[in-house]
Amino acid sequence: MSPEKLGHMANQIAMFFESQPGDQARAVADHINANWAPAMRAQFLDGAPEQALHPLVTAALPEIRRPA
Repeated sequence: MSPEKLGHMANQIAMFFESQPGDQARAVADHINANWAPAMRAQFLDGAPEQALHPLVTAALPEIRRPA
């Protein structure tokens, strides 16, 4: 999957969680960590700096686990 598509998906996740109570950035990271394959997370994290990401995605980046 392209980094652009993954960025779009992450932004959609953030738009959902921005209306939820609590730590929204943590919720974005938790969702990505739980539901994206390790290869998807790695590809997303590698391409993240070049993308226009929702502020919640940007805040969640440090909590998204990079596969070993």
